[in-house]
Amino acid sequence: MGEIETLVKKGQILMDEGEFHDALGYFEQALLLNQDDPDLWNNKGIALRSLGRYEESMECFNKSLEIEPRDKFAS
Repeated sequence: MGEIETLVKKGQILMDEGEFHDALGYFEQALLLNQDDPDLWNNKGIALRSLGRYEESMECFNKSLEIEPRDKFAS
């Protein structure tokens, strides 16, 4: 498993546990390695939305859709 996949997996586990702030950190680290992955932006958006940071989450969802307009996973 690559570094990005490991970061995302850890972030998703933390999301499942309700640790949204910690999960956000993992998704941000993954984005430092690849800013062109719409799924990474979507994950960050979900974490931000879970923290009540709605404006920032919308920016992430929009970025995800800019990269992949037909991204069926974008919230």
